[in-house]
Amino acid sequence: MTKPATARTSRKNTTAPKSGDQQAYYSADMLASSRDNNIGILIKLVQGSLNRMIDQRVSPLGLTAMQWRPLVIIHHLGVNTPAELSRHSHVDTGAMTRTLDRLEAKSFITRQRSPDDRRVVIIELTESGLQVARQILPIIAASLNDHLHGFSKTEIQNLISGLQRMLVNGNIPVDTQALPEQS
Repeated sequence: MTKPATARTSRKNTTAPKSGDQQAYYSADMLASSRDNNIGILIKLVQGSLNRMIDQRVSPLGLTAMQWRPLVIIHHLGVNTPAELSRHSHVDTGAMTRTLDRLEAKSFITRQRSPDDRRVVIIELTESGLQVARQILPIIAASLNDHLHGFSKTEIQNLISGLQRMLVNGNIPVDTQALPEQS
């Protein structure tokens, strides 16, 4: 037996939701007719383009796509455990462990058991890891600037504001302490 559609589910399936007095911008027909104006797809494409550019620029430092992010997070956010690093990187702990194994093999990090709790592993940058980590944010900045070429300062501020508002609308807190997204 099928469940009768409620007012909410039938509205959801037939019309775009309203926000206050504002009519929703997107409709299913609009999205079906053109992918060129789909903000979700455009954001994903820009993210991919940024990631490829950053990854190409950090490769001379001996880093892969997965390896430069933990170094930045450790250095600039002071994260020092694999579990915290996994949360900040949005990757599972198994993938993070493999990444940390590789970074340790390259002598960029060391891992020690916490003297207070043997279950906790503390990550520290080595001197060479610190030198490499210091070079990554300028590479990210240059990559962002390349993607923003031709934008006015006002356009950039409006873009940032709009993306922050989208995060708030999606119930994701805007973390002003976060690093520029590299994922």
